[in-house]
Amino acid sequence: MKNKQQFDFTVDKSTKTVHINRSFNAELNLVWDAFTKAEILDQWVAPKPWTSRTKYMNFEVGGKRFYAMVSPEGQEHWSIQEYKSISPKTNFKMFNAFADENENPQLPGSDWDYNFSEEDGTTKVQITIYNESLERLERMIAMGFKEGFTASVENLEKLLADFKKNNN
Repeated sequence: MKNKQQFDFTVDKSTKTVHINRSFNAELNLVWDAFTKAEILDQWVAPKPWTSRTKYMNFEVGGKRFYAMVSPEGQEHWSIQEYKSISPKTNFKMFNAFADENENPQLPGSDWDYNFSEEDGTTKVQITIYNESLERLERMIAMGFKEGFTASVENLEKLLADFKKNNN
């Protein structure tokens, strides 16, 4: 029997914040790697039929990930992330901004705070996204962020299930 995984997505315009809680039927190490290794991120983070292409990623404090979401027609939407703090297997924080293909950020951006915990083989990921402006938050919502994020975590759930099946 398939377990229904927790998924809460709330937007608080008064604080310019998005709160996401999602649990995965997978061990913490695997979920952590899925969020922190480019070769795994690129397999799930883009909602289909889009793809993700990481140009580079240095997952360390002060390091960056520069990547594009690529449409089926080849149109690229670039973003840059800078890692502000990392507590292995429990938390990382980053600053995210849309960018052009030359890595020039389009400010304002948003601060992302990821928290990971595991209980009985289920990993819970709590994400808080604080936007520097209400306009940026509204742009994210208008671009279909909730729908895109929902599709992305469904991609991740399938990837984790496939990994577990192939490694048992």
